[in-house]
Amino acid sequence: MRNTVAIIIALALIGYLAYSFKGSVVPPDANAAPKLAFVTNGVADFWVLAGKGVQDSASEIGVDASFHMPPDGLADQKRIIEDLMVKGVDGIAVSPIDPVNQTPFLDRIAEQTLLITHDSDAPDSKRICFVGVDNYEAGRMCGELVEEALPNGGKVAIFVGRLEQDNARLRRQGVIDQILGREWDSSRYDKPGEKIAGNGFEVVATLTDQFDMAKGKANVEDILSRHDDIAGCIGLFAYNTPLILEALEQSGRSGKVKVISFDEDERTLQGIIDGTVHGTIVQNPYEYGAASMRLLKALTSGDRSGIPENGIFKVPARTIRKAEVESFREDMRKKLGK
Repeated sequence: MRNTVAIIIALALIGYLAYSFKGSVVPPDANAAPKLAFVTNGVADFWVLAGKGVQDSASEIGVDASFHMPPDGLADQKRIIEDLMVKGVDGIAVSPIDPVNQTPFLDRIAEQTLLITHDSDAPDSKRICFVGVDNYEAGRMCGELVEEALPNGGKVAIFVGRLEQDNARLRRQGVIDQILGREWDSSRYDKPGEKIAGNGFEVVATLTDQFDMAKGKANVEDILSRHDDIAGCIGLFAYNTPLILEALEQSGRSGKVKVISFDEDERTLQGIIDGTVHGTIVQNPYEYGAASMRLLKALTSGDRSGIPENGIFKVPARTIRKAEVESFREDMRKKLGK
């Protein structure tokens, strides 16, 4: 079974030929193995690392673990979770796509099984805890990279998959608050379309793509077309920066516009090495998967000792610049078995 899991993850790495895998390391009494599930918010290279964390942790702690990447957004995520409930899963870790509108649904799930969130929280739901970075803090860290790359300020654009997600909203606000020199306040929210300027910076737009790669690239092309003087492009989801790099290269502006990133896509890391990306803020998706399995396994036996009092299992974010990128990439590849 472990070989089957590895094969399916490899297929996901090649081209998302599989959107989920299932694997387990089962004790002699198969009925004693908790059935746990890890559900992402979409399909992206970022999640392959999380899947490896799920796989490795399942092998270590003896659980029946499944991993799911919904390709079609909110409705597909809901369908996956409902199917898991029918199958009698003992615990679910999910990255909610639209936490505000999903809260009633998540509450119903939490009444029937153990529920935690990861990557992006649903703080008003009945989930037991959240596993992930402080996304507002990580956004401010990204803002610091913007300030480094553009010490004299300038016009910048922000690119992200969705703003319905808690993590996207908080990251974006953290970036804005940092470059505008504001006090820390994670409850603040600048609506897209409002004039956002100060401290030498102007955020000309925040553009979303709903995980549509063609739309994501078109968003960058639109900004480059409308703003000859754009100084920086900021990608808040893992796939955004590679799309930014493609658009810049095809427009002949590679190296002329500063690129600041989130997450550890291989193309982003290569961009840091090549000098086309200033730096990136990385999470630890591998640990999201591994920690989620460990916490849920403990919860199935009534052990809540691993749950922090505030309900936030913090996985620290890191800043990766040129000096750190080679060692970071080597470590990431080892985790993926490359």
